[in-house]
Amino acid sequence: MKPRGYGFLLLLLHILIVVVALEKKNITSKLGDNATLSCIFKENNLQLKNLRVYWQIADDSYKEKCSVVHALMSGQEDNRNQCIRFKDRTQLFWDRLEHGDFSLLLLNVSQHDRNTYKCIVQSTVEYSKVIYQTEVALSLAVSYSQPILSGPIKNNDSSGEEVTFNCRSGNGYPKPKVYWINKVNNRHLNSSKTEIISHENGTFNVFSTLTVKATSNMQIECSIENEMLQENLSANYTQQKKSSGPGTKSDENLEKKGRGAQAAGIIGIVFVIGLLTGLICWLWRRRSSNLVSYRGVQPREDQGGLNSPV
Repeated sequence: MKPRGYGFLLLLLHILIVVVALEKKNITSKLGDNATLSCIFKENNLQLKNLRVYWQIADDSYKEKCSVVHALMSGQEDNRNQCIRFKDRTQLFWDRLEHGDFSLLLLNVSQHDRNTYKCIVQSTVEYSKVIYQTEVALSLAVSYSQPILSGPIKNNDSSGEEVTFNCRSGNGYPKPKVYWINKVNNRHLNSSKTEIISHENGTFNVFSTLTVKATSNMQIECSIENEMLQENLSANYTQQKKSSGPGTKSDENLEKKGRGAQAAGIIGIVFVIGLLTGLICWLWRRRSSNLVSYRGVQPREDQGGLNSPV
């Protein structure tokens, strides 16, 4: 009886040690990025040859599907039982192992990697026992696309001067928060309707509508917040004044200058054509006068030849 009772006490003590040693951490990674799952056992004079390190998925329901994420046996990697979806996607930091840093680098994070991972460190001296373990909950986040703000659209069925703005963004995770802001006084406005649609890959699209009374100086902002990434993306609308400003006058001046240059070019072409025409006429008249002079001299020479004495 004593040996059995003694063994029970050892088992109980072992369980208590494991519970005390358990640590839990949370990290967030973007889809497609690399994530570092931290596992640091602060102990001096570690001998890797006397250690086993296992990375597993903490959820027991996954153990049949995926028992090993990564394994280190006596200072050597042993991934014979590694889950196929983690193949060539996990790495240890070899320069840190002797210092008790058994953190795991997970490459190219996907939606399927959103789990809680457990790092178990065992000592093989005398007998196998757990000397440290920690859990890391990996959450995924995806940045939303730049919001697109459209409007204002006049409401024909409204009795007042109301207009509608539409704001949309997509391919983000987790679900976003949508804010409408009147930038004239920085007052938050209530949306008329906000719809969030999920995709098969786990990301979301958001579409929000705002209906407000039209004013002469409307300044509306639509903001999409991703709390997990602490990102805020916004799109703005500012009412354009109809009165002509300096920009309009400068445009008119440029247009006038362009027309003046065009007219000057046409006048120049006409002048050149006129000059060439005058030159051609002068040359033609000169040639004609020479021909007349030549014809007048020839008869007189003929007459002189008949009247000359024999």
